[in-house]
Amino acid sequence: MGYKAGMTHVLREIHMPGSKMWNNKETCEAVTVVETPPMVVVGMVGYIDTPNGMRALTTVWANHLSTEVLRRFYKNWYRSKQKAFSQYQKNVSEKPKDLLRQFARIKKYCSVVRVIAHTQIGKLNLRQKKAHVMEIQVNGGSIAQKVEFGKRLMEKEVKVNDVFHLDEYIDVIGVTKGKGFEGVTTRWGVTKLPRKTRKGLRKVACIGAWHPSRVQYSVPRAGQNGFHHRTEMNKRIYRIGQQGQKNDATTENDYTEKSITPIGGFPHYGVITQDWLMLKGCTVGTKKRVLTLRKALYPPKGKPTPLNIKFIDTSSKFGHGRFQTKAEKQAFIGTLKKDAQ
Repeated sequence: MGYKAGMTHVLREIHMPGSKMWNNKETCEAVTVVETPPMVVVGMVGYIDTPNGMRALTTVWANHLSTEVLRRFYKNWYRSKQKAFSQYQKNVSEKPKDLLRQFARIKKYCSVVRVIAHTQIGKLNLRQKKAHVMEIQVNGGSIAQKVEFGKRLMEKEVKVNDVFHLDEYIDVIGVTKGKGFEGVTTRWGVTKLPRKTRKGLRKVACIGAWHPSRVQYSVPRAGQNGFHHRTEMNKRIYRIGQQGQKNDATTENDYTEKSITPIGGFPHYGVITQDWLMLKGCTVGTKKRVLTLRKALYPPKGKPTPLNIKFIDTSSKFGHGRFQTKAEKQAFIGTLKKDAQ
């Protein structure tokens, strides 16, 4: 999981032999920066096959859970007794063999093993304190090997570069930006009626026949637009940055010492301090929105063109940015009155 920070653009050279239009040409492309602090594995779930589909057989939790993930189990943390998992942890400490028995049940009966992981939202400069929790399926090897792999990850951090790598295609799952209640012209793009139309013209002229005497589901209607769950396929990873890495926006053709955070920070987000991903194009949702990242289910066939990123823009995203770094701005403008004092 990651959190959308904002967008910028890069300059890259395209090598496409056989193409007169694109071979050895430079192009400017929009990219999205997603901040991805390390996730922590705190549990494991085993699933069995039933005639009605998959069913969870048992769930094993870690001995130590942070306050971030405990908040997820309460609607009002400050009004609760904050006793979640206290009895579970007490039973595990008194009867450690019960924990081993649960792992043995997963190895014996289950066909699918998933680990439970949560984000460390406290490492970000967001107002939210409640972590986001998700299940991640463990693939490869036998069931016993999957369980042992999950046990080794328990209460440990999983970084983004442990899962994804540079120049890989991934799928991005999230909730789109909400627009509220909107009419059919905006929502569905239907043709506006002529100017002299009675009782409005941003409407559907005919919403159906006399019979069947009901409105069909396929007829465009006014209603909620945006704030929908969507999956975008095949987003290419242009760069992976690590926490504390300096000059992570420097390229082979641009030796300027600069970080990925633009001057003044990303609008409505701030400064990036953790690991991050740079994805080609846009992604769903507004700034600060959580995004689920997964391996591409249907990656493109064929060999992709080399990245060859020459320049990453870090100018201010408020207005028309002219300078890439604060030092460059100060050298051009000179010492300001507020800096001289």
